Amino acid sequence: MRKLREGSLFLDQRSGRYDIRFGLEEFYGGLHCGECFEVRVGNEWVPVRIEMGDKDKWYLVGLRTTCLDALPVRI
Repeated sequence: MRKLREGSLFLDQRSGRYDIRFGLEEFYGGLHCGECFEVRVGNEWVPVRIEMGDKDKWYLVGLRTTCLDALPVRI
């Protein structure tokens, strides 16, 4: 079984894509529409999918939130 890695979601201003930071110098490499991962909400991990909507606005399918920055995630 593959071990999931935990990190934090952030918007990479250069690429315009969300990415996951695992450490100071370690990144996932950029998320694409349709990619699935989990977000920690309280003590639970909720499965989500990232998509881009109108006006180049990113959102998560499976979790209602207006701010994606710094969400704890695992992939």
